[in-house]
Amino acid sequence: MKNNNSKKNLKPPCSMATAAAESPPAKRRKTITGNEDSALIEGLPDHISEICLSLVRRPSLLSAVCTRWRRLLYSPEFPPFPSLYALFVDSTLDPGRVNPSVRFMCFDPVSSKWDPLPPPPPDPPLHRILYRHPSFISFNLPIQCVSAAGKLILIAGSNQQLSPAISHPLIFDPVSSSWSSGPQIGSPRRWCATGACDGAIYIASGISSQFSSSVAKATEKLDLTDQNRNNRRFNWEKLRDMRDLRFSREAIDAVGYKRKLLMVNVKGDAIKEGAIYNVVRDEWEAMPEEMVAGWRGPVAAMEEEILYSVDERRGTVRKYDEETREWSEVVVAEGGEELLKGATQVTAVSGKLCVVTVDGKIVVVDIVAEPAMIWNVEVPQGLEPVSVHVLPRMSKPDFLLM
Repeated sequence: MKNNNSKKNLKPPCSMATAAAESPPAKRRKTITGNEDSALIEGLPDHISEICLSLVRRPSLLSAVCTRWRRLLYSPEFPPFPSLYALFVDSTLDPGRVNPSVRFMCFDPVSSKWDPLPPPPPDPPLHRILYRHPSFISFNLPIQCVSAAGKLILIAGSNQQLSPAISHPLIFDPVSSSWSSGPQIGSPRRWCATGACDGAIYIASGISSQFSSSVAKATEKLDLTDQNRNNRRFNWEKLRDMRDLRFSREAIDAVGYKRKLLMVNVKGDAIKEGAIYNVVRDEWEAMPEEMVAGWRGPVAAMEEEILYSVDERRGTVRKYDEETREWSEVVVAEGGEELLKGATQVTAVSGKLCVVTVDGKIVVVDIVAEPAMIWNVEVPQGLEPVSVHVLPRMSKPDFLLM
């Protein structure tokens, strides 16, 4: 077992390397090499060298060779390698009196350092998003983020009046290292179901400033691929209402899985009801009881194709077989289950699960290994993780000019 090893990389998917081969970059720019006449690999044109170097699966190996290769890693010409993004709150303040500040940071697997994201737009102001309240000392209010189409989206939260704090999503694009404001949500809400599927984000159920049965059933969709195409119709689309009001009790993760969204109405060990939204047919259906039975903690779908759950009480990892409708346990390295107890949120990508636990840890599970290997990613001092996501590395234009 590997403990406290923050330097282990999240494997980039093979598609990143093949994409570089299919679309050769333009001719050499001076910002990467620092010297227009100095080749990345002696005897090869730089655009061919870039393709060769992009096939290396561990970017940290390139970083250790020379400054020119290290600069290449963060340039627009190199396929973005996966990095860990996290929403943090300040854990050093008195939770009974002060609302901790909200921060977004990115863990660079090459440098093994956490870097802050650029400041988001002032509307909505992050300091007004509530995480703790003096009236709820033992309860943390949810702040809901999703990732889709290579972007990080802040989509729901509560303010000091316990009303929706976010009227339009904040969208971060790692490749350009910039924030933008999404369109106004038709029915701003909190304590809702949020999720992503096929490059679109969804928001369902929840509570507005006061309880409303229409909001508690309402479902909306924002297709981020429309934004990528500069589509003028980039806006929220109202979808078919949910069948009942039972999913407005608390914040729920809607898991994108095989062109469907999966969700249960409560967290923890309580008896649950599940719902499935078919994004193609715009239809709601009941979740099979066998699938609901495995929802004993946070759930995520690897590349939206393979479903994994982490038991928050026992720390076990399970994988769902859709044909047999059975959950099978994944064997993990000795002692790994202790690290996963108290899991509150999970994301899955490139053969790895990234898990946030109730005691403020970020734990990575390498599902491909047998048994599955588990290790901690060191969290910045004084910060408590709320959620984690895996997205392309954040561009560093200042680094290229060094």
